[in-house]
Amino acid sequence: MREQQITSKPRGRRRAVLVTVVVSLMVSMALPLTGYLAYETGLMQTAQAQDSDEEAVNPRAEYWRAVRGGTEGYSAVSGQETGVLIQNGGQNWRAIRNGPISFYGGSFIIFVLLVLAAKHIVKGKDKLESRTGRTVTRWSSFERVMHWYVAIAFIVLAITGLSLIFGKAILIPLMGKEGFAAWAQLAKPIHDYLSLPFAAGLFLLLLMWIGKNGLKSYDFEWLKSMGGAIGDGHPPAGFFNAGEKVFYWIVFLGGVALTVSGFYLLFPNLETVRESMQFWHIIHASSGLFMIAVALGHIYLGSIGTEGVLEGMVSGEVDEGFARQHHSLWYEEVKGSSAPAESEAAPGASSAAAT
Repeated sequence: MREQQITSKPRGRRRAVLVTVVVSLMVSMALPLTGYLAYETGLMQTAQAQDSDEEAVNPRAEYWRAVRGGTEGYSAVSGQETGVLIQNGGQNWRAIRNGPISFYGGSFIIFVLLVLAAKHIVKGKDKLESRTGRTVTRWSSFERVMHWYVAIAFIVLAITGLSLIFGKAILIPLMGKEGFAAWAQLAKPIHDYLSLPFAAGLFLLLLMWIGKNGLKSYDFEWLKSMGGAIGDGHPPAGFFNAGEKVFYWIVFLGGVALTVSGFYLLFPNLETVRESMQFWHIIHASSGLFMIAVALGHIYLGSIGTEGVLEGMVSGEVDEGFARQHHSLWYEEVKGSSAPAESEAAPGASSAAAT
């Protein structure tokens, strides 16, 4: 009997310890639920009502929510939107500028370069079929001066503009941050100060040639044959062929977009809000990249792509063979108008009517 009592006590103790541990775990797990129970029964509503004004809303979160929402505050600086600390639309503008505009604009420029390189490798230069040694006046001195003035200004603006758009992605890895910062400090004012003289020259050039760039019925024949690339021979063309006319109107529309958008960017304080500035910057960058790509084709065709074009823009004179081959209708017009004066031409003088 004694022995039985001794062995039962340790078992009873272990059972008591086990029950205590289980009950403690259950109570500790259920304890957090007492807050919800107290809230539902109304015991804690008074205490929460006292703390609701202090803890329900994070003051910092509300402050930055107001800032990003464009809520105006106080600023000692006068001007448009000076009371707005952060305009959240800038995040959207930056995403568009560094995303679709940079990617598709840069890709289009590279695509044009590849097409021009492939054309030159496969077909080569468009050479003259013959040279007569006699020349026809094609460009006046004023036209040549204005053309080179606008062309050089556009190249400088294109280089500085591309530097500002692709500087972070391309130039910083090549030049380093310090080198790019020094170049950007130079490129930005050059781009700004040259923009208005360029716009004035472009406007004058477009106005000077607008009467010669109306589409005629024979221009559609030129476009169908792609200037002689399809079929045999060169299609008829006037002073400007259809390709040059298409380029003219691209430059006209693109120049208007560049000039108007650039004006708003150059003078940001003329009652222009930041949302408008972001819109005009997208227009400026998009039209600028497109114009650069198109200008690459014009530069190629006007230099190494077509024989005789560059010498005409340098000297103002083109060989009769060039005029007859590329601008046959204009050549016939010039030849007919100069025929009566042929007998009075001095020996050795340049004449379109000489044969």
